[in-house]
Amino acid sequence: MPHQGKRLKAVYAGFDREKAYGLEEAVKIAKSNAKAKFDETIEIAMNLGIDPRHADQMVRGVVGLPHGTGKTVRVGVFARGAKADEAKAAGADVVGADDLAAMVQEGKIEFDRCIATPDMMALVGRLGKVLGPRGLMPNPKLGTVTMDVKGAVTAAKAGQVEFRAEKAGIVHAGIGKASFGEDALLANARAFVDAIQRAKPTGAKGTYLKKVAVSSTMGPGVKVDVASLSGATA
Repeated sequence: MPHQGKRLKAVYAGFDREKAYGLEEAVKIAKSNAKAKFDETIEIAMNLGIDPRHADQMVRGVVGLPHGTGKTVRVGVFARGAKADEAKAAGADVVGADDLAAMVQEGKIEFDRCIATPDMMALVGRLGKVLGPRGLMPNPKLGTVTMDVKGAVTAAKAGQVEFRAEKAGIVHAGIGKASFGEDALLANARAFVDAIQRAKPTGAKGTYLKKVAVSSTMGPGVKVDVASLSGATA
């Protein structure tokens, strides 16, 4: 695609691909290079000095981005009775029990985040083979197995992001859309970096934050100066 090649060539000419920038500058460059015909997602990827195959080196959690993700999150809730009503009132997209489980078994998964009340976990547990590989299995540590259904649904809708380190020790997330202002993207990036730093596992040895990059969906990665992240929450 000649046009694509020309566009990328022009983008690469606009910044030094080998240089590591401060987080603020990296976000600015990534945003300015998001020139696709759709509202690209601005993403951050962090290479951590961990081996997720060891339980004491796993990095996993949730973080609420102060300015949301810019994405519409569909929330599914396994609950009965008053808690089901609470979920619906909070804005959940799909609410049910055995009927919702049957839909999931059939492959009809019409949600991006799954929440369940504790009493539903015997039912939800049977859906592990379907929900697990998609990263949708409710988990008490992530706040998605809870009696506070309203709070969980509200948080998911407001831009809460789940993160989990992959095999190579890489964790990544969308921190907003290219249409966001630079200040909003930077605040979201700092919130995510801070959450990853707080989630440093006890088994991590040596350098924890090894490499960090920011990019847009169609744009090149912009290296971030890891040393600049020590004050990410400032």
